[in-house]
Amino acid sequence: MPGDTQESHALAEGIARTSYGKLLAILSVRLRDVSAAEEALSAAFEQALKSWPGNGIPGNPEGWLVQVARNRGVDRLRRQTVRDRIEPALALLAEEAAETNPDELFTDDRLKLLFVCAHPAIDPAMHTPLMLQSVLGLDAARIGSAFLVSPSAMGQRLVRAKTKIRQAGISFEIPEREHLNERVEAVLAAIYAAYGTGWDGDHGADTGTAGLADEALFLGDLLCSLLPSAPEALGLMALMLYTTSRRDARRSTQGAYIPLDRQDTGRWNRSMISRAERLLIEAAAFDKPERYQLEAAIQSAHVKGRLAGRPNWPAIEMLYARLLELAPSLGAFVSHASALAQMGRHEDALARLEAVAGEAGTYQPYWAVRAYCLRQAGRNAEAGKAYDMAIGLSEDASVKAFLGGEKASLGHAG
Repeated sequence: MPGDTQESHALAEGIARTSYGKLLAILSVRLRDVSAAEEALSAAFEQALKSWPGNGIPGNPEGWLVQVARNRGVDRLRRQTVRDRIEPALALLAEEAAETNPDELFTDDRLKLLFVCAHPAIDPAMHTPLMLQSVLGLDAARIGSAFLVSPSAMGQRLVRAKTKIRQAGISFEIPEREHLNERVEAVLAAIYAAYGTGWDGDHGADTGTAGLADEALFLGDLLCSLLPSAPEALGLMALMLYTTSRRDARRSTQGAYIPLDRQDTGRWNRSMISRAERLLIEAAAFDKPERYQLEAAIQSAHVKGRLAGRPNWPAIEMLYARLLELAPSLGAFVSHASALAQMGRHEDALARLEAVAGEAGTYQPYWAVRAYCLRQAGRNAEAGKAYDMAIGLSEDASVKAFLGGEKASLGHAG
């Protein structure tokens, strides 16, 4: 039955927004070429916009897109076979014929593609951006935001990276199990970046990242099953579970933002917290504390302190200090400053923030924490200006409203 043009376009746009990364992962593994997969998928979407209004929307739109893109990719490889005297198309067709249930490969292929993008011959600085774009479907603007660079700069970096991959002839292959540990650090970084991006977009602004935090949780779970002896994989999964356990408490029933120290702990997911604790204990047994285990330990201290009604800020501050020794980052500097301020060490906190002021730029948490520290130090005029920066950089309307209320309570026009 012929479909409505508007309905067809809306469906195609919805699939592109929510499932592009999944579809691209399937095609990339099959075609063994990310650029070829992108080209084929783009052609499939174009074909959908032409075909669906007249022929009707297929029963399985995503499957239709994958099949059309695969056909386009196979045709391309056939032409390449004739031109270059190689046989990738024959191997691809044999693999397609042997495939009995493509749905079973859906999420598994995404995890495989993460490891492919972590190839040691690819610039390590581009591992995570490539994964975020090729596997999880984020655009250059969103990836640039995660790395605090402009969309154009990130777009150029991604294009250069893909060009180098083609020119260097880097093979598109799944590493053997014994080589997975060599690439796991980059995969963890990508999953964590995806989780952070999805977490930020869980409420409020339409950032096109709906469900990304859950995707990261799913991939993290798969990774723990694949590498049960990788303590950092366990640590990252624990970290994400601790944070996700508080998701329902982050907003009031009216949608207002609620910071951690004011949340109703009765709305926390205790089963997630229990699992996170078990994973963190498993990770600690390897006696190799690194970044994600430390961040999970910080979340554990937050949770235990709130549940006991006695926040343990000295322990949290010490954990952040250790984290800065192992994995210094702007986020860790800002969080360490926040912990110092909570202990009443406002000048130490501000000194910590001043040390990274040159890197702060558009990093919203820096300005929010700076405003809080200045407020605690009694420097209200400066705090008001910092609140203005934090408000202006917030994408979430409820966070804007919360910060606006904090600024208003300073008692001056600022």
